[in-house]
Amino acid sequence: MHTSDVIVLGGGAAGLMCAMRAGARGKRVVVLEGANKIGKKILMSGGGRCNFTNLFCDPDHFISKNPHFCKSALKRYTQWDFILLVEKHDIPYYEKTLGQLFCENSSKDIVTMLRRECEDAGVRIITECDIQDVSGDGPFKVTTGVGLFGAPAIVVATGGLSIPKMGATDFGYRLARQYGHSVLPTRAGLVPFTFTGALHEAMQTLSGVSLPATATANGPAFREGLLFTHRGLSGPAALQSSSYWQPGEALHLDLMPGADAADALASSKRASPAKKLGAVIAESMPRAVVNTLAPWLWDQLSDTRLGEITDARLKAIGEGINQWSIKPAATEGYRTAEVTLGGVDTDALSSQTMESRIQPGLYFIGEVVDVTGHLGGFNFQWAWSSGVAAADAISA
Repeated sequence: MHTSDVIVLGGGAAGLMCAMRAGARGKRVVVLEGANKIGKKILMSGGGRCNFTNLFCDPDHFISKNPHFCKSALKRYTQWDFILLVEKHDIPYYEKTLGQLFCENSSKDIVTMLRRECEDAGVRIITECDIQDVSGDGPFKVTTGVGLFGAPAIVVATGGLSIPKMGATDFGYRLARQYGHSVLPTRAGLVPFTFTGALHEAMQTLSGVSLPATATANGPAFREGLLFTHRGLSGPAALQSSSYWQPGEALHLDLMPGADAADALASSKRASPAKKLGAVIAESMPRAVVNTLAPWLWDQLSDTRLGEITDARLKAIGEGINQWSIKPAATEGYRTAEVTLGGVDTDALSSQTMESRIQPGLYFIGEVVDVTGHLGGFNFQWAWSSGVAAADAISA
């Protein structure tokens, strides 16, 4: 049996962060990863440039049954701490928008950084390692296709169900239940919406067109880009709202964010009554959107002069632009979801150490836990912060 002080299950962002930190603090650490290489989700994130953190990271950007749970870890290891690590490795980065930090070159820079830190700390990483069974109550035994491993501490960093083609499984949830933990219902988060019928046909027509918008679904409003796709709606505004949306509910869109569309149309009517409605609206959004969404927002009035439209009708059109409510048929699901909502219930975890309150020596970190960040680097920061919290507790 291969023995160590810590076994980390999962070689993703959270697992590698925990491993390098525990190793640097003197622990013998082994990382068991089922895929053929570490950090696969890191590599594909941010369009290949990895949005590794956010300058404005705070607990308000996270979703959990217990909104206070993430506070301790985020305070202990902040975005500024991770930025210092990135700068230590001379990785060039830039702020894209809204505090989102990306690698200038490639996501590979972050994976290389984590690998080097693990190597310097003496961490052993084993890939293509099929985990067959976990048993014991400290020391634990992990049976794999490449041998038996034992350690007094196990860190579960197996991620969620998002993007199964990259190896995502429910292993972490099954292991949590095995040791008496509750697992909250999971669903896809930060995922595009899909539509059926006439709306689906309209989205197909507009596929590739984007515009600024504010999207709201059973929660906060997100004013960012909205992208029409061949299946429905994507872009940051839609992805953010998907984490709050529930099947059967409406998605509320403001297609002229920051402006009162009704007032704007009324002003245009007074100033230029001969102008056509469609032409005026096209000053604020792509003409293709104006033409395609006409049946839902202003009937067939695109070619009608403003002076020929009653004030009441014009007001209704403006309100529709600012408050367009549509019902998605579904989301694209885990296939394209960036994160998994729900997961291991935090009630039985220590917010300071990530250790199980039920089974000493068992830790849960990263996406497997019921803590999900907004789009924009927050989920990576949770991975870094929760990984450090567990590593420091194990090494204390």
